[in-house]
Amino acid sequence: MIIGVKKLKFKGGSAVSDRKIALVTGSSSGFGLLTALALAENGCHVIAAMRNLQKKEDLMRKAKQNGVSQRVECRALDVNDVHSIRKIVHEIIENYGRIDVLVNNAGISLGGFVEEVPLEDWRRVMETNFFGMVALTQETLPHMRKAASGNIINIGSVSGRIGFPGYGPYAASKFAVGGFSESLRLEMLPYGVHVSIIEPGAYQTAIWSKGFDYFAAIKKENSPYQNHLDSILNYSKKTAASAGDPMEIAETVVRIVQARRPKFRYVLGKGTKTAVMGKALLPWKWFEQIILHQLEKK
Repeated sequence: MIIGVKKLKFKGGSAVSDRKIALVTGSSSGFGLLTALALAENGCHVIAAMRNLQKKEDLMRKAKQNGVSQRVECRALDVNDVHSIRKIVHEIIENYGRIDVLVNNAGISLGGFVEEVPLEDWRRVMETNFFGMVALTQETLPHMRKAASGNIINIGSVSGRIGFPGYGPYAASKFAVGGFSESLRLEMLPYGVHVSIIEPGAYQTAIWSKGFDYFAAIKKENSPYQNHLDSILNYSKKTAASAGDPMEIAETVVRIVQARRPKFRYVLGKGTKTAVMGKALLPWKWFEQIILHQLEKK
């Protein structure tokens, strides 16, 4: 299915195919890279945003291989910098007149026990995973509201539904993303703008190795949490080794964009729906014992 068929006139008098204009953050790797490619392959013109444009080569190489390099446009964006956010939104509106799809994907993963994670790292996770998302969404909303159409797709996590031990900063940020998305969905439906959140479990992306590196960096000698932390790391590494294909996330984004009335929540990944349902239905004391038992398995 190709998205968009009309022709529009933009500045300079050039005729441009009326493809949906999609802005995807965190596009240099992982979910963002695959989502940018999938949207381009399905007819969108994609603004692939990333903090460091020197990391665009992998995306553009794959876009060329897939025959969609003309539909992928890489732009610099630091979601922690309000001036960078305003600049990219202004340029997209100037060049194309609209933003039809916003995929808030940029994020980082930090872990560790609450007592031992420095406060500045808590702030760093929240700034990137939550406040950056809010700032970019705020900048985009007036244009979607005036057009009475658009899709905002936030990449959350199962960690936004279940606060696993050792992942407090990441879980806190993703819980915030979930609450923000829920409020925004109800605010924007009357204006024709659809908000959805994708909540993945474990998938094969670089965020795992980066998270493990952070665990090692803050590791303290004689930590009272060391045995539990080792158990959590072992469990996480086993989970990462058998994680699913991240292309499932990109394909879900495409389905949301093509749907007339997309759902709000999309819970994806091996065991994720079972875990979320278990938390909802089981007494908490049973659920927590199941989680702790799984983490302590050798």
